[in-house]
Amino acid sequence: MERRVQTMLLKFVLASFVLLVSIRDGSAGITSSFIRSEWPAVDIPLDHEAFAVPKGYNAPQQVHITQGDYDGKAVIISWVTPDEPGPNHVQYGTSESKFQTSLEGTVTNYTFYEYKSGYIHHCVIEGLEYKTKYYYRIGSGDSSREFWFETPPKVDPDASYKFGIIGDLGQTFNSLSTLEHYIQSGAETVLFVGDLCYADRYEYNDVGLRWDTWGRFVERSTAYHPWIWAAGNHEIDYMPYMGEVVPFKNFLYRYTTPYLASNSSNPLWYAVRRASAHIIVLSSYSPFVKYTPQYMWLQEELKRVDREKTPWLIVLMHVPLYNSNGAHYMEGESMRSVFESWFIKYKVDVIFAGHVHAYERSYRFSNIDYNITNGNRYPLPDKSAPVYITVGDGGNQEGLASKFLDPQPEYSAFREASYGHSTLEIKNRTHAIYHWNRNDDGKKVPTDSFVLHNQYW
Repeated sequence: MERRVQTMLLKFVLASFVLLVSIRDGSAGITSSFIRSEWPAVDIPLDHEAFAVPKGYNAPQQVHITQGDYDGKAVIISWVTPDEPGPNHVQYGTSESKFQTSLEGTVTNYTFYEYKSGYIHHCVIEGLEYKTKYYYRIGSGDSSREFWFETPPKVDPDASYKFGIIGDLGQTFNSLSTLEHYIQSGAETVLFVGDLCYADRYEYNDVGLRWDTWGRFVERSTAYHPWIWAAGNHEIDYMPYMGEVVPFKNFLYRYTTPYLASNSSNPLWYAVRRASAHIIVLSSYSPFVKYTPQYMWLQEELKRVDREKTPWLIVLMHVPLYNSNGAHYMEGESMRSVFESWFIKYKVDVIFAGHVHAYERSYRFSNIDYNITNGNRYPLPDKSAPVYITVGDGGNQEGLASKFLDPQPEYSAFREASYGHSTLEIKNRTHAIYHWNRNDDGKKVPTDSFVLHNQYW
């Protein structure tokens, strides 16, 4: 087994040699010329089977799970009942159809304009065993539904684990292609970098309706694999013309995060440890400058990172700090100026973002020497810097962002305007294998890949 892993790593190292030489030479990378004829960037019709309502009166729907604590021994199970609250407990156990334990959750609902949500349930299951498959049942009688999930391995520096990375998904046929390809990837948890359903492109009661359809749309994955949520601009839902002025209202009612476990004061920024990774989630659309809660929290959370236990330090955000696409160009500059020096000081391995509806990967560059008087305004190669990866290519109705800046900046290693998803397969404390997979005419095509070397080890 070890020999096969070594052989695989060697092949990736050889395949990446040209790009590594480019890093040393300071030359720019590749702008892919591939153009695919994607499906139209319109949402799937409401009567499509992708949005099918489960059979049975008041059957649970929109089922999704996420990590429920700091270290991976808890899970939050969430679901919606459309007609009445119904049972609010989760039955679970380690044998299929044999549920030894039952726990009660919470239930709530809300209105958005004149739309009234279903009854939203959240149940935290704690004290789980590591690396164990659990089965769970929600609902009652003929309307009950059963699912399963697997807990991660114990937090350990050499724990192997495979993450999927998805952003800006939406609910088009391109979105469906991305979702189906991810399910086939063998990844165990999704790192989602924001912009879920794009319901804010609708008005009035259709906003809430499209939050519901998206919940049913992604359930084929979210009911089984934890999704670690970051919020994007399409979750803000600021619509004063409808009397809705509370940011993130739909998102926060429906999608919970374990923020209290990492001493955060807000569900939009938090951290978890999973296997050998320490994952930090930031909010691009919440205050982050000095003295704000997010700034103060991140300052302390980075000090808590123990690379002897979790050697892989991963950061999620929505707006990319480095972006050579004309779409959303420089929108991440304010956060970069605040946090980039910390990311280098603490040797963050990789930062995943979305927002730009294309794919881009950077070399290890930084711009921490720049200020408004010294003239050092260009990013420079920096071995201590993270790799920046934009995966805002999930498939939403706004379509692809195909206008990259020309010439390609030196920090940009590879970029392409296509739909797809990524995987990060951690092998041990020193190496991980990264893939970006293009959705090409119904096939998963591994287009960009490299070996990620751990910054600490």
